[in-house]
Amino acid sequence: MYLNKLTLSNFKNYVQADLDFSEKINCFIGDNGAGKTNILDAIYYLSFCKSYFNPIDSQNIRHGEDFFAIHGNYIRNADKKDNVSCIQKRNTRKQFRINKKEYERLADHIGLLPLVMISPYDRDLINEGSEARRKYIDGVISQFDRMYLDNLLNYNKALAQRNALLKKFAERDRFDQASVDIWDEQLAKYGQNIFEKRKSFLSDFIPIFQHYFQFISDGREKVAIHYDSQLHQEDLQNMLGSHLDRDRILKYTSVGIHKDDLDFRIENHPVKKFGSQGQQKSFVIAIKLAQFDFTRDIKGFKPILLFDDIFDKLDDQRVEKIINLVSHNSFGQVFITDTQRIRIEKLFEQAKIDHKIYEIRNGESFELKNSN
Repeated sequence: MYLNKLTLSNFKNYVQADLDFSEKINCFIGDNGAGKTNILDAIYYLSFCKSYFNPIDSQNIRHGEDFFAIHGNYIRNADKKDNVSCIQKRNTRKQFRINKKEYERLADHIGLLPLVMISPYDRDLINEGSEARRKYIDGVISQFDRMYLDNLLNYNKALAQRNALLKKFAERDRFDQASVDIWDEQLAKYGQNIFEKRKSFLSDFIPIFQHYFQFISDGREKVAIHYDSQLHQEDLQNMLGSHLDRDRILKYTSVGIHKDDLDFRIENHPVKKFGSQGQQKSFVIAIKLAQFDFTRDIKGFKPILLFDDIFDKLDDQRVEKIINLVSHNSFGQVFITDTQRIRIEKLFEQAKIDHKIYEIRNGESFELKNSN
């Protein structure tokens, strides 16, 4: 699978853009703020029905305009074509279509066009709180497991209802155990399924991650990921019961899979505190490359891979290793942004592979014809 053509209208800083892509590697070069990352974000939109960077769709409409539109033409299995469109008008519902048919549920599109994004913002996985890491693992599993996504949506609905109930009990100074039991049963049912799937996924995922980190770092450091969950120690139904008095005081649910976390380690120390910027970057890239491998093996075809500002915080040796890696046949279509044309051209003098280079200037794209 690969993206053959991308058309943008009034998306972020683009008035109009029409781009044709290589099946293999596509590079966007230009100054910071020119619009390189916006192209990657448009591609991300077509896979996930939302922006990687800004969850408020209307804020991605070009200033002064009434709508944005993103259209992508995908080729799968050398002959099957899919036309995917995302249109957002101000003060109206987002329209998302495949082959001119609009989705009733955006969740039904997730996983059809698998994609892995690697961005400087990914360091939030290390530096931010547990919610960022839960959202990441949920997003990865949801790309290939529709039941998991449904369980997650149902769990979050039940959690919101139980929290609202706890708050109402406190405000009205009354309590109804039967009402709590209804939502406890829902949370236990969906939460246990989510826990088991996360545990199973990570047991397969972590060795792949460790392999990629060893490759990027030349085996200089050992890394690990530990899955922290209250459900390792106790059944969720029992936990909800034993913590109910505390939850009534707090006015929210204090136990469950919404408290899960991933503990990132390097040489058995927290990456957040003891990892250098380069080590943290390598850690996150290894996570994303493992995501690519895992998704490819589940789906049976290669996801699209987006590298935003790949050179940030990495030495030239690590960058060259990554470029050589994604040039191999085990990887498919790759998109890369960088600020320096000379650096990109030098890389492709050494790695002989089909590619295109676009220069981006103030929301306009110019293909460099001598790049092929």
